[in-house]
This record gives sequence, C-alpha cells and structure tokens, in this order.
Amino acid sequence: MSDLLIAAAKHVRENAHAPFSKFRVGAALEDSNGRIHTGCNVENATYGLTLCAERVAVFKAISEGARRFRRVAVVADTDQLTPPCGACRQILWEFCGDVELVMANLSGAVEKVRLGELFPRPFDSSFL
Repeated sequence: MSDLLIAAAKHVRENAHAPFSKFRVGAALEDSNGRIHTGCNVENATYGLTLCAERVAVFKAISEGARRFRRVAVVADTDQLTPPCGACRQILWEFCGDVELVMANLSGAVEKVRLGELFPRPFDSSFL
C-alpha cells in the first residue's frame, strides 16, 4: 500500500502552489478504511498563511469524515528525504497518532518511520 500512497503524493505534488519557494510537496494520508486523502502545499504572499501539504491532507480527510488513519506519505523533489515540519508533526500527532510516516523523493528513495520517532514528546489532549 505504500507504493499507492507514494504515487498519490507524487501526483498531488504537481498541484502545489509554490510561486515563491518553488518547493513543491505532496502528501497522501490513508484512513482506516483504506481511502487516500491528498494535499499539496499552498503558499501565500504573506508567508505565515502558507499551508503545508500534510496539513492540507489532514484537514481534507477530516472534512470528508475520516477520523482514524494508518499512514501518511510525504514526497518532495529533494536529495535528502523531507520530514514534516514542526507544525505538521503536531497536527499529524493530534489527528493521526503514532502513524507510519513514509518519506520519499522523485528519485525513488524511500524511508519509513513512526511519527513518534520524529516527535518523541508531543503535546496532546492528555495534558489538558
């Protein structure tokens, strides 16, 4: 299933709106029913309003009724595989928990880790 997830992330990456950074990213999130929800980064002239691909995918999935997730793939055109930024790690943790994270690039390199490996002491609702 990782191959399908990576392919979906690669495909949606082409839709990225990145006129400033030229850094196009695609993300694909598999829910517990096997449905794939995708997102690409969308930049804004006021950089603080930019949304990363991972957050777009999570928010789309939530808006479509998904609540449980199995894995997420992130694809960028970089030599070194690109992990989610801090804000995306927080959103992924809150909505997906310790899911499998698949990082890939356009050259075919792939690495799989658990989100908890990248985000070892997350803040979540257990602290509220």
